Amino acid sequence: MSLPAPAASILPASADASFRRYFRVTLADDGALRECLEHARTFIAMDAPPPQEDCRPFVSIAGLLSNAGLNAPVVFAQDFEQGFLLLSDLGTRMYLDELSDATAPSLYRDASISLVRWQLASREGVLPPYDEALLGRELALFPDWYVAKHLGAALDDAQRATIAGAFRLILGHNLAQPRVYVHRDYHSRNLMVVDPNPGVLDFQDAVYGPITYDLVSLLRDAYVAWDEEYQLDWAVRHWERSKDAGLPVAADFGDFWRDFEWMGVQRQLKVLGIFARLYHRDGKSVYLAAMPRVMAYLRAACSRYRPLGPFLKLLDELEQRHSVIGYSF
Repeated sequence: MSLPAPAASILPASADASFRRYFRVTLADDGALRECLEHARTFIAMDAPPPQEDCRPFVSIAGLLSNAGLNAPVVFAQDFEQGFLLLSDLGTRMYLDELSDATAPSLYRDASISLVRWQLASREGVLPPYDEALLGRELALFPDWYVAKHLGAALDDAQRATIAGAFRLILGHNLAQPRVYVHRDYHSRNLMVVDPNPGVLDFQDAVYGPITYDLVSLLRDAYVAWDEEYQLDWAVRHWERSKDAGLPVAADFGDFWRDFEWMGVQRQLKVLGIFARLYHRDGKSVYLAAMPRVMAYLRAACSRYRPLGPFLKLLDELEQRHSVIGYSF
């Protein structure tokens, strides 16, 4: 794959939790070229080295998002054999950097509207299923990487039984939800402030699964936290918007919020496991700073649902061990 013109500069564009790398390519000042490419002068080059990464899902899902009316990168060129894509540039203004008390209502409204569009486009059989096997593998990251590797804790038989029982409850609740397209990481580091807003990134792992998953990613973000009154307000507005659009959300907001919270427990356990793996296996320590926020979400949700009481008690035991051996969340 070659650039459409000589590059004036090639600079790192963003970090990624995977093997993918992104570079912002600024082309030489060529008026004729910019005219034919809708006046663009900067592009994003993705380097996704095979066999660790596969660009094909990215290209396919970018098309699904665009067809659903979302602002996803345009793919200008592709080389699947070498793992390169040339993409349109959605800019540098991440939601994470732009969110404030003043901007949050409008930014989350835009993200909610785009999420509804994405879910309305859903068709079974297009994306991989977010089924029991996949959800279960994600839950397993928590005992394998967070508990065993990060905390250095060896679970006894009773503790393993407590985790297994909690996981059965979590899977049962979440697999009962209606299914739609799921971005899978719909949060402030993957949403860009751009016109039309938002720009949507990092969607190559999209699946077909529980309807509350992406809203949990958005409102219980590992990288930014809001008081629960704000979460409730934005969730109510999203639920109303979804109902008006004909999406299969629960008829009562209380039931929708319960679904949201149980889905959140699933995601928070997965994220703690992934962040621990990124640190211990891949040497990426930046994600450690987000762990206390994710654990706070998890503990708060578990405290509100009696069936998760034994699991919350186990978290207490693990946290005490964690503090004793000298770590900090």
